[in-house]
Amino acid sequence: MPVPILLVTGFLGAGKTTVVNHLLAHAEGRRIAAVVNDFGAINIDAELIAGASDGVVSLSNGCICCSLEGDLLRTLSTLLRRDPKPEYIVIETSGVADPADIVRNLMDPVILREAPLETVLCVIDAATPPPSLDDALMRSQLRVADIVALSKLDLADEGAGARMRDSIRALRVPAVVIDAKHGAIPSALLFTANVDRVPLPREPGPKRPAEERFETLSWTSERPISLPRLQQAIGRLAPKLARAKGLFEAVEQPGRLTVFQFAGGRATLAPGEAPAAGVPRARIVFIAELGVLSKAELDAIMAACVADG
Repeated sequence: MPVPILLVTGFLGAGKTTVVNHLLAHAEGRRIAAVVNDFGAINIDAELIAGASDGVVSLSNGCICCSLEGDLLRTLSTLLRRDPKPEYIVIETSGVADPADIVRNLMDPVILREAPLETVLCVIDAATPPPSLDDALMRSQLRVADIVALSKLDLADEGAGARMRDSIRALRVPAVVIDAKHGAIPSALLFTANVDRVPLPREPGPKRPAEERFETLSWTSERPISLPRLQQAIGRLAPKLARAKGLFEAVEQPGRLTVFQFAGGRATLAPGEAPAAGVPRARIVFIAELGVLSKAELDAIMAACVADG
């Protein structure tokens, strides 16, 4: 029996991982395989983790999660050979990926027969300024979508959702637009009950030239950092950042890590686990458009966060 694919796309920091986390944590008996670019971003509740092997994390609810390493079609082929075979496959794209290229790969006749692309879900931060939809990459993500999910409504002002709906409608996007509070989306929209699926070819649009648009810069520190100083540093870096995430130990909270996320112009902190021995006290990855932020500038700004002494 074919295993349908749900493709989750969306720009950097839109909330894709939150949606995938929610799907896996609320599988309702379905065997779901999640394929993600950044395996470490998946944060399923600890009680669901059953074990890990060969780059695959098994969950006690029957789901699995694996990182996308190398060729997508090879990864899918490996999943389809598992016993038991998954009932659904969820693919989370990179925030800088053009989903049209992935759709084009999934139209391979062999994959289409064994694992048809059933639904494309585009996640959009509801607080995103409507003019951002003029971005060519975001347009491509919207164009292939069957469903558009508005995320982070709890962080946006009261009219943000309505403004975004109007902007999407103005683009004549045929997708259904729904709210996805805290990553929750009705499963009936994503997983159809029809077992007699007929693979339907999709037209992903003309192939666009590959464009290197973003770069990743990493920063580490062997010493704890100061929270007030970090706040000042992020304030200086924010205008140049598309995304940032990482772990650090703060002087104000010794003996434990803090999870740092920056997306959509907003920074959030959450408690993490105890720091492991032999690793830096701070590890943060920054994503910016090419040429906007130099490594020297980043290092100079972040060095000011390191605690004295």
